[in-house]
Amino acid sequence: MLDLMLHPGLILILVGFLALVAPKQLRRFIMIAGPLFAVVAALLLPLGTTWGFDFVAGYHVQLIYVDKLSWLFTFIFSVLAAICSIYAAHNENKMEALCSLSYAGCAIGVTLAKDWLCFIFFWEALAFTSLYLVWCNHTPESRRAGFRYLLVHMLGGNLLLFGIFLTVSGGNFEVGNLTAGPHGYAYWLMLAGMCVNVAMPPVNAWLVDAYGNSTLTGGVFMSCLTTKVAVYALVRVFAGTDLLMWGGALMAVYGASYAIMENDMRKLLAHHIISQTGFMVAGAGIGTGMALNGATAHAFCDILFKSSLFMCASTIIYATGIRRINEISGMMKRLPLVGLCFFVAAFSISGIPLFNGFVSKVITVHAAAEAGNHLLFSLLELASIGTFLSIPLKMGYFIFLRSDSKKVAIKRPVPVNMYAGMCIGAFLCTLYGVYPDLLYRHFAFEMAPYHPFTADKILQTAEMLGMAMVPFLMYLPKMEPHTAISLDTDWFYRKPFGFLVVRCAELFCALCGGLGNAWNVLYENFMGMTANPMNILDARPFRRVKHYSPDNYRTSIADPMMITLTVLVVSILYFISRIQ
Repeated sequence: MLDLMLHPGLILILVGFLALVAPKQLRRFIMIAGPLFAVVAALLLPLGTTWGFDFVAGYHVQLIYVDKLSWLFTFIFSVLAAICSIYAAHNENKMEALCSLSYAGCAIGVTLAKDWLCFIFFWEALAFTSLYLVWCNHTPESRRAGFRYLLVHMLGGNLLLFGIFLTVSGGNFEVGNLTAGPHGYAYWLMLAGMCVNVAMPPVNAWLVDAYGNSTLTGGVFMSCLTTKVAVYALVRVFAGTDLLMWGGALMAVYGASYAIMENDMRKLLAHHIISQTGFMVAGAGIGTGMALNGATAHAFCDILFKSSLFMCASTIIYATGIRRINEISGMMKRLPLVGLCFFVAAFSISGIPLFNGFVSKVITVHAAAEAGNHLLFSLLELASIGTFLSIPLKMGYFIFLRSDSKKVAIKRPVPVNMYAGMCIGAFLCTLYGVYPDLLYRHFAFEMAPYHPFTADKILQTAEMLGMAMVPFLMYLPKMEPHTAISLDTDWFYRKPFGFLVVRCAELFCALCGGLGNAWNVLYENFMGMTANPMNILDARPFRRVKHYSPDNYRTSIADPMMITLTVLVVSILYFISRIQ
């Protein structure tokens, strides 16, 4: 029972319910102290801890299973919840507080689950709680984005659920690696369901759509949980699947390419969630110890720098009310601390030495080279160039460094807790970049000793950054983004599906109208028949009578009297005959 009390996910869910019912001032304290307690609980979880209970028909639910892989994800999810809760402490929306903390708790629940039933329960709860972080924004765009988010996750969740049903029916109850086979329907259904959550093209547009329309604080939670939980699942269940290598490479290049064209700050960062997650998926596909550690390390570091980037973007939107890059400038003078935190996170995601992205991203890239897959190596390097081009250069210059030509006004002061969340995130990005052994010592897979700060790795990074900087400076006047619609892969299923829905709706409406008209005709005829019941009997003398009147149908009183007297006389005669 003590192990259950130390479950960080259940602690966060409980804290979310407490924040829902607590008064305003106490809610702020709960949102800050509760996640910190979850971090402490994660640190106190020893490796090898297990806890479960018997459910039905001999099925054993294993709610807690701690090994190196699950512990590392549990710890970073707890840290993320603490940072984001500090950042969101000023938010007065009780439902958002409940959903955001429960969302983080469900992510940890997936990570610590050992059996498939517990795994799918928290997986589905993850989608449900995150949905309300989109709908809590209370705009027409967020409502539509939320419904699209729901439809996509219903698809992915049901694919995974059907695959789990088939797996469990075959006698496999515990979450484990399935790459060795058999590669039946269950294998492919589960792989497809996880690829939906990881936002692999062509099912990737939901991420940018939903994250870009979520609440300012809810988007920070969303930026790091759904896709990273899916990365954990792929590493745990499908490590070594070749399909993931090329899917990850496609994600890395695809997301970076779309980010270069994007003008909305949070949607640009959402494209880079896809791109950076591609590195992790590719590492899971390579399947070597170095690649799997690289995927895990990059997921760990991405949670820190991606949440920091989203916090910076959300702070700017909170203070100015502006979302588009081409409508803003000079923020380094107006919000210098936000600018400092942004560039720390931007250098981290770009893999610049002494920041945490450098000590994690290069592991996967070099694992691809060591595996002899030079095409994959080149694609990942190309994606890294796109990252540096679109975030430190494009966002950094046009939002923070260029002259204050837009004259943007600060409409709302930034709360202290938002600054605190950003600074903590930036500090951790630097800490793990300077002391990578703080992360490396927790690797779950065997690999040769890895040293990131070597001359060849630093020189390779410098060459890559130079390849991105030169064209940016050469074409600087044309690099400012503009507002336009960028068609994504969802067009190929959203438009046909929309056409099908509209046509089916028209058909059903026409059918409903036809049935309604038919009912009206039957109703009017029935009313006519009830107005003159003798029409049913086709009574000739009364055909021309329009309305029923009982006087028209009554016969003479002599007839019933004659019948009555006849029956009476016959009855009397019968009784007299019986008496005699």
